[in-house]
Amino acid sequence: MAIAAVLAGGAGSRLGGAKAMALLHGRPLIDHVLAAVRAGGLEPVVLAKADSALPPLDCRVLLEPDAPRHPLCGIVAALRGLDEPALVVCACDMPFLTGELLAWLASLEEPLAVARGGGELQPLLGRYAATTLPSLELALAERLPMREAVRRAGARVLAERELEPFGDPARLCLSINTPAELAAAAG
Repeated sequence: MAIAAVLAGGAGSRLGGAKAMALLHGRPLIDHVLAAVRAGGLEPVVLAKADSALPPLDCRVLLEPDAPRHPLCGIVAALRGLDEPALVVCACDMPFLTGELLAWLASLEEPLAVARGGGELQPLLGRYAATTLPSLELALAERLPMREAVRRAGARVLAERELEPFGDPARLCLSINTPAELAAAAG
């Protein structure tokens, strides 16, 4: 069974606290993501820091290093610790993902493929192969922004039209970063 690494190690400072715990329609954001992962037939593994606030989870949790606070920290920890040829990666604050989209990402053959949605590159939604680990480790050591890290690693950018069969790409790729975005997602 393919694995989806669900990133939950961020501080959530713009949201005012742990994103995984923020409620959308009465459920923690991470629960929406885990439901999509399971609907896609993937095994979820949550990546978090030791101090990450998480709701009760019925899946594996893999701890990433406490520093730095960077999404690559979780991705690198997942690629190192899960001993899988490739992982689907998504963030815990993307409540509109679908199982079909995640299953499709798992089926891709490119070593690194990341989504484009809402007119922007979305590097926290994609397929990351273990062969990309050296490039990602270097990017993490240099503290590169995610978009630059995946560009340097030679990512295939999945065009919005490729995501359209699974729904509106902007909605699929929406990540909740602020209280206003959370309120808008609930509306």
